[in-house]
Amino acid sequence: MGIPTFRAAVVRTLNDSVSVKVIDLPVREPGPGEVRVEIAAASVNPVDLAVASGYFHSLGFIDQPEHTGLGWDFAGTIVAVGPDVGLTVGTPVAGLVGGLDRDFGTYAEQVVVPAADIAVVPEGLDPVEAATVPLNGLTAAQLVDLLGDAPAGGGRLLVTGAAGAVGGYVVPFARERGWRVTGLARSWDEKFVRGLGADFTDRAAHGWDAVADAAALQDQGLALVRDGGLFVGVQPSAVPSSERGIDVRAVSVRPDGTRLGELLDRTASGELPARVHAVLPLPRLAEAHRAMAEGGVRGRYVLKP
Repeated sequence: MGIPTFRAAVVRTLNDSVSVKVIDLPVREPGPGEVRVEIAAASVNPVDLAVASGYFHSLGFIDQPEHTGLGWDFAGTIVAVGPDVGLTVGTPVAGLVGGLDRDFGTYAEQVVVPAADIAVVPEGLDPVEAATVPLNGLTAAQLVDLLGDAPAGGGRLLVTGAAGAVGGYVVPFARERGWRVTGLARSWDEKFVRGLGADFTDRAAHGWDAVADAAALQDQGLALVRDGGLFVGVQPSAVPSSERGIDVRAVSVRPDGTRLGELLDRTASGELPARVHAVLPLPRLAEAHRAMAEGGVRGRYVLKP
């Protein structure tokens, strides 16, 4: 018998040429504190497009000699556990694979991850829906941690991209921390943004106490903050330069199984929306990437191996 393998989508770079391929890789058994998950669904995120294009390779953030794995978040079922793991085979879970410089990702049939980085998927939550939560939900939660509690009386916070996958989480999380939130989005997204409990604008002006830049407007978003205010971005690799006494921060998302469990519970209860645009088989990942690059997609494309 040959060595067991599984399929995975990877990025290969050779002589400045970048290509995405689905290849066979050897199955790895989980080590101490790890689990192997059979993936049922993996969502497509903008960062995946940047990895697939070679952007992060060109900046020197990725240095993999053979290939780079695609995909950050996933949902599936535990099929093997290593020593010192409290979870059991057959448990439905979701999780986030962090970092850029890695040879594996979640556009795959299987993944081996630390048990501390995953959370049990509540009963009734479909794995396709669960797969859209980890990256966007944790990014938003950790971004709001950087915002902190609103100042006494409630600070005025503008959330750019408030109808997007990250912004749609930032709005309710920031409101829970006492901020008076206004969402910036296209005019046709007004109903959705107001449904999150925020005020709405499609044309923001300067003067906000803080800006949560979920749309990655960068310098344009910074310009909307009042002097001495707070700006929190989503691109830690390209943080705008501070000006006018503005406190500039950027979220660098990290796995957090405990917090992810809370987000999944809130999604299962209907408190947080699960936003799935379409489901495609893994070999059609290029189609999902093209559609996301064109923009205007409010939910996530989800790949099924």
